[in-house]
Amino acid sequence: MQSQILGQLYSFIVFILVGFLIGLLFDMFRISRRTFKTSDIVTSIEDILFWLLTGLLIIFSLFKFNNGDIRVYIIIGLIAGISIYILVFSKLIINTLVTIITFIKKIVSKIIKIVLIPINLIRKIFKILTKPVKILQKNLLSKGRSLTKTKKI
Repeated sequence: MQSQILGQLYSFIVFILVGFLIGLLFDMFRISRRTFKTSDIVTSIEDILFWLLTGLLIIFSLFKFNNGDIRVYIIIGLIAGISIYILVFSKLIINTLVTIITFIKKIVSKIIKIVLIPINLIRKIFKILTKPVKILQKNLLSKGRSLTKTKKI
Protein backbone atom coordinates (compact mmCIF):
# COMPACT_ATOMS: atom_id res chain seq x y z
CA MET A 1 0.00 0.00 0.00
CA GLN A 2 2.75 2.43 0.99
CA SER A 3 4.79 1.64 -2.16
CA GLN A 4 1.71 2.36 -4.29
CA ILE A 5 1.30 5.76 -2.64
CA LEU A 6 5.01 6.50 -3.13
CA GLY A 7 4.68 5.51 -6.80
CA GLN A 8 1.74 7.88 -7.22
CA LEU A 9 3.63 10.66 -5.44
CA TYR A 10 6.60 10.05 -7.73
CA SER A 11 4.31 10.23 -10.80
CA PHE A 12 2.69 13.39 -9.45
CA ILE A 13 6.11 15.07 -9.04
CA VAL A 14 7.21 13.90 -12.49
CA PHE A 15 4.11 15.42 -14.07
CA ILE A 16 4.63 18.68 -12.20
CA LEU A 17 8.03 18.75 -13.91
CA VAL A 18 6.42 17.86 -17.26
CA GLY A 19 4.00 20.77 -16.75
CA PHE A 20 6.99 22.97 -15.98
CA LEU A 21 8.60 21.87 -19.27
CA ILE A 22 5.38 22.59 -21.17
CA GLY A 23 5.36 26.12 -19.71
CA LEU A 24 8.99 26.57 -20.73
CA LEU A 25 8.25 25.29 -24.25
CA PHE A 26 5.32 27.71 -24.47
CA ASP A 27 7.61 30.58 -23.48
CA MET A 28 10.17 29.58 -26.12
CA PHE A 29 7.49 30.11 -28.77
CA ARG A 30 6.43 33.39 -27.13
CA ILE A 31 10.05 34.58 -27.12
CA SER A 32 10.49 33.71 -30.79
CA ARG A 33 7.38 35.72 -31.64
CA ARG A 34 8.58 38.67 -29.62
CA THR A 35 12.07 38.79 -31.12
CA PHE A 36 11.43 37.74 -34.73
CA LYS A 37 8.60 39.11 -36.82
CA THR A 38 6.86 36.26 -38.64
CA SER A 39 3.90 35.94 -40.95
CA ASP A 40 0.55 34.47 -39.91
CA ILE A 41 1.38 31.21 -41.70
CA VAL A 42 4.61 30.80 -39.74
CA THR A 43 2.74 31.59 -36.52
CA SER A 44 0.16 28.91 -37.35
CA ILE A 45 2.93 26.40 -38.05
CA GLU A 46 4.57 27.30 -34.74
CA ASP A 47 1.25 26.74 -32.94
CA ILE A 48 0.82 23.32 -34.53
CA LEU A 49 4.43 22.46 -33.69
CA PHE A 50 3.90 23.52 -30.06
CA TRP A 51 0.82 21.32 -29.66
CA LEU A 52 2.53 18.37 -31.36
CA LEU A 53 5.56 18.65 -29.11
CA THR A 54 3.37 19.08 -26.03
CA GLY A 55 1.25 16.07 -26.94
CA LEU A 56 4.31 13.92 -27.62
CA LEU A 57 5.89 15.00 -24.33
CA ILE A 58 2.75 14.10 -22.37
CA ILE A 59 2.28 10.76 -24.15
CA PHE A 60 5.96 9.86 -23.71
CA SER A 61 5.82 10.79 -20.02
CA LEU A 62 2.60 8.84 -19.47
CA PHE A 63 4.11 5.66 -20.87
CA LYS A 64 7.58 6.17 -19.39
CA PHE A 65 6.58 7.06 -15.84
CA ASN A 66 2.98 5.84 -15.38
CA ASN A 67 2.51 2.83 -17.68
CA GLY A 68 0.16 4.86 -19.88
CA ASP A 69 -2.42 5.32 -17.12
CA ILE A 70 -4.17 8.66 -16.98
CA ARG A 71 -5.18 9.56 -13.45
CA VAL A 72 -6.65 12.72 -11.94
CA TYR A 73 -3.43 13.42 -10.00
CA ILE A 74 -1.53 13.34 -13.33
CA ILE A 75 -3.75 16.08 -14.75
CA ILE A 76 -3.50 18.06 -11.50
CA GLY A 77 0.30 17.67 -11.63
CA LEU A 78 0.43 18.98 -15.22
CA ILE A 79 -1.78 21.96 -14.35
CA ALA A 80 0.24 22.65 -11.19
CA GLY A 81 3.55 22.51 -13.09
CA ILE A 82 2.35 24.85 -15.83
CA SER A 83 0.85 27.23 -13.25
CA ILE A 84 3.97 27.31 -11.07
CA TYR A 85 6.15 27.98 -14.09
CA ILE A 86 3.93 30.76 -15.46
CA LEU A 87 3.39 32.46 -12.09
CA VAL A 88 6.96 32.23 -10.78
CA PHE A 89 9.44 31.91 -13.66
CA SER A 90 7.82 32.94 -16.94
CA LYS A 91 8.24 36.71 -16.76
CA LEU A 92 11.88 36.50 -15.64
CA ILE A 93 12.82 33.96 -18.32
CA ILE A 94 11.03 35.83 -21.11
CA ASN A 95 12.58 39.20 -20.22
CA THR A 96 16.06 37.73 -19.82
CA LEU A 97 16.02 35.73 -23.05
CA VAL A 98 14.45 38.55 -25.09
CA THR A 99 17.21 40.88 -23.84
CA ILE A 100 19.92 38.34 -24.70
CA ILE A 101 18.49 37.60 -28.16
CA THR A 102 18.03 41.31 -28.94
CA PHE A 103 21.66 41.95 -27.93
CA ILE A 104 22.87 39.09 -30.12
CA LYS A 105 20.77 40.37 -33.04
CA LYS A 106 22.39 43.81 -32.70
CA ILE A 107 25.89 42.31 -32.68
CA VAL A 108 25.14 40.14 -35.73
CA SER A 109 23.64 43.15 -37.52
CA LYS A 110 26.79 45.21 -36.88
CA ILE A 111 29.02 42.35 -38.04
CA ILE A 112 26.99 42.06 -41.26
CA LYS A 113 27.29 45.82 -41.84
CA ILE A 114 31.07 45.61 -41.38
CA VAL A 115 31.32 42.65 -43.75
CA LEU A 116 29.22 44.48 -46.35
CA ILE A 117 31.48 47.56 -46.39
CA PRO A 118 34.09 46.02 -48.74
CA ILE A 119 31.38 44.39 -50.84
CA ASN A 120 29.60 47.73 -51.32
CA LEU A 121 32.92 49.39 -52.10
CA ILE A 122 33.64 46.79 -54.79
CA ARG A 123 30.15 47.36 -56.24
CA LYS A 124 30.74 51.13 -56.41
CA ILE A 125 34.14 50.66 -58.06
CA PHE A 126 32.60 48.24 -60.55
CA LYS A 127 29.85 50.77 -61.35
CA ILE A 128 32.42 53.49 -61.92
CA LEU A 129 34.56 51.24 -64.13
CA THR A 130 31.61 50.05 -66.23
CA LYS A 131 30.08 53.52 -66.69
CA PRO A 132 32.15 54.36 -69.83
CA VAL A 133 31.19 51.00 -71.34
CA LYS A 134 27.49 51.72 -70.74
CA ILE A 135 27.79 55.20 -72.26
CA LEU A 136 29.58 53.76 -75.31
CA GLN A 137 26.94 51.05 -75.63
CA LYS A 138 24.15 53.63 -75.43
CA ASN A 139 25.80 55.83 -78.09
CA LEU A 140 26.39 52.90 -80.43
CA LEU A 141 22.80 51.75 -80.09
CA SER A 142 21.42 55.21 -80.81
CA LYS A 143 23.72 55.62 -83.87
CA GLY A 144 22.78 52.17 -85.09
CA ARG A 145 19.11 53.05 -84.90
CA SER A 146 19.62 56.27 -86.78
CA LEU A 147 21.49 54.44 -89.55
CA THR A 148 18.73 51.85 -89.94
CA LYS A 149 15.93 54.37 -90.13
CA THR A 150 14.80 55.23 -93.66
CA LYS A 151 13.81 58.71 -94.58
CA LYS A 152 10.41 59.33 -96.00
CA ILE A 153 10.27 61.10 -99.29
